[in-house]
Amino acid sequence: MAGLPFVDTHVHFHDLGHPRLRYAWLEPDAPPDPVTGPDGAIRARRYWADDFVAETRFHDVTKVVHVQAALGTADPVEETRWLQAFADRLGVPHGIVAYADLTRPDTARTLARHAAFANLRGIRDLRYDDYLTDEAWLRGYALLERHGLVCCDDPALERFPQARRLAERVPGVTLCIDHAGYPRHRDAAYFRRWRAAMRDIAGARNVVVKISGLGQADHRWTVESLRPWVLECVEAFGTDRAFFGTNWPVDRLYSSYGDVVGAYAEIIADFTEAERRALFAGNAERIFRLGGREEGTA
Repeated sequence: MAGLPFVDTHVHFHDLGHPRLRYAWLEPDAPPDPVTGPDGAIRARRYWADDFVAETRFHDVTKVVHVQAALGTADPVEETRWLQAFADRLGVPHGIVAYADLTRPDTARTLARHAAFANLRGIRDLRYDDYLTDEAWLRGYALLERHGLVCCDDPALERFPQARRLAERVPGVTLCIDHAGYPRHRDAAYFRRWRAAMRDIAGARNVVVKISGLGQADHRWTVESLRPWVLECVEAFGTDRAFFGTNWPVDRLYSSYGDVVGAYAEIIADFTEAERRALFAGNAERIFRLGGREEGTA
């Protein structure tokens, strides 16, 4: 599988010393996530695009999408500004999924301010309330179509039917299910529930799946333990609406970068070359409007 170009659709950069950005989840007194577990190993003072490029330079990473990492920042556009500066200097990240509170009355203005930066490609409003039935949030979500933005979302498994109705209500917005639906348990009964939910939501053609972050609930994962989750995502969504990400550097808690990318490659080794290239790069390039491959960019 050597030489297969890879578009990493889920990475996080941070700088705890930045004067205008806050990362509440990485602060020393932040409690560990109940799924991720102890995460002191990633609470370094900073992890810049430069660090990611250095760490991944032998893995044929040709494009990178950064997903919101700043949490608790007064003005979410500051993170986009910071990331665009990396992109202008290094070429990374190629796409930015920024944060916006879609319930706010000034959402349209916030999205326009984000969109002033060339690499903006999506929005994430990570929350665990009743947002999928909140009319204010739904109005904000519909505004994403104006800028051609993908919504990267992490709905709870029991809310997948609401997420499908959202996608069907706003067909002009692509809804990306992050982290393979974020399966929080790995027993057979949960797998059956998760598989049924994934197959149902895949029935909305404007929903796509990002296969990433699978180590968060499988800290001692192996290729075989990941295989059914990866293959079921592809079975449900097809080889044209699924793609990969690493959740780096969070998933460094459980593996090396090459381990993750190598596991994906091994799991889809029996697919056709066209299918493998679509899953590793082509689908993400199309969905996030990243353009074709550019040699030596990351």
